[in-house]
Amino acid sequence: MPSVFLYHVVGDLTVGKPEMVEFHETETVESAIRAIGESTECGIPVWKRKSHVGMIENSETRLQRFVGILNSLDIVAFLASTECLQDRDKAIKTPVSQVVVPNTSLLKQVDPATRLIDALEMMKQGVRRLIVPKSMGWKGMSKRFSILYNGKWLKNADTSNSSSNNNLTINTNRPSSSSGTSIRDKFCCLSREDVIRFLIGCLGALAPLPLSSISSLGAINANYNSLEASLPAIEATRKLPEDPSAIAVVEPIPNGQCKIIGEISASRLWKCDYLAAAWALANLSAGQFVMGVEDNDTSRSLPDFAVNSAVDDDNTAHGAGSTRLRKFSSRSIGFNPGNSIGIGRSIYRGRSAPLTCKITSSLAAVMAQMLSHRATHVWVIEDHSDDVLVGVVGYRDILAAVTKQPASVTPVNRPEAFATLC
Repeated sequence: MPSVFLYHVVGDLTVGKPEMVEFHETETVESAIRAIGESTECGIPVWKRKSHVGMIENSETRLQRFVGILNSLDIVAFLASTECLQDRDKAIKTPVSQVVVPNTSLLKQVDPATRLIDALEMMKQGVRRLIVPKSMGWKGMSKRFSILYNGKWLKNADTSNSSSNNNLTINTNRPSSSSGTSIRDKFCCLSREDVIRFLIGCLGALAPLPLSSISSLGAINANYNSLEASLPAIEATRKLPEDPSAIAVVEPIPNGQCKIIGEISASRLWKCDYLAAAWALANLSAGQFVMGVEDNDTSRSLPDFAVNSAVDDDNTAHGAGSTRLRKFSSRSIGFNPGNSIGIGRSIYRGRSAPLTCKITSSLAAVMAQMLSHRATHVWVIEDHSDDVLVGVVGYRDILAAVTKQPASVTPVNRPEAFATLC
């Protein structure tokens, strides 16, 4: 087990994190669109309101108010329903309680003194957010104070001396948030993206795992969701995927395999024009949705309607700002095709092209891809083929890989690994 997991605690990842602001289930879809645009992992935790203002909670009662996590794909799928398309103004004023899928297992509350390895195990089991109390004035720690016993700091005779030598504020009697009520309800929220960002700064301590191929680490998940390009895009909403929240749009080839041409996912729809994306999801094929439809395409009768522009101006409310009348096009969703396109393999592969890696790509390269693109996953294709889809790598797959015992790990060729990272 890499020492970085044993010598670090969750509190190390919370330094500088802003205070968590709860998003309540009574808020509207329009407000959720704004909040998601500023979130990590393309989603926001949704909470029930406190029964009364100033209520003091412990961890158990607080988690009872957690409803689930709402992402951009959930909202677009909701807005693509026939009822919402008929009355878009009413749709965006709908309370998110009618949209979010209840799942209380996606969030846990932990103490700042929780070991990093324990937090990773929670996330490997499906937890997507960790809320950590900030009321204790956490400022940092050193390795000698990271060893835990029953969730509490081990007492040390040299505590006072070592504290003065490390310029760190350590409280050996710090309370555990799991054992009682907190002083004030101040928390920060850690996502899996935060954990991966922390780990990529510790690649040396994880050796030889970072330079090992994702295939040798068993990080490729072959149980992905896919949809043929010729089918209606709305089919993607029949059963929304959970983790990662993504559907590969594929074209079958004669040998029984599939080529990936795009994706319908929360990360792709993160900062799109939600109303335009909903119309496209309801009216276009999957291939047309991911590749876009040109303004001069006369093969379809595209309606003129007011849509919210979140692509043209990143400072807008991410699809929920002021509206203006314009003709629907691929640019409305967030795609930016150049030439006239069709549905064949010669179609434009621009902004809508999915994020992919090879089966021999190193773990470090895939982690860097996900962080640089703020993506929740990377599609895996064969080495010597034209986009033949093999599987997908998500956050859980990476967390399982970095905690893998290094005995059976085979590093990839070093020059190739570094070339991939660059």
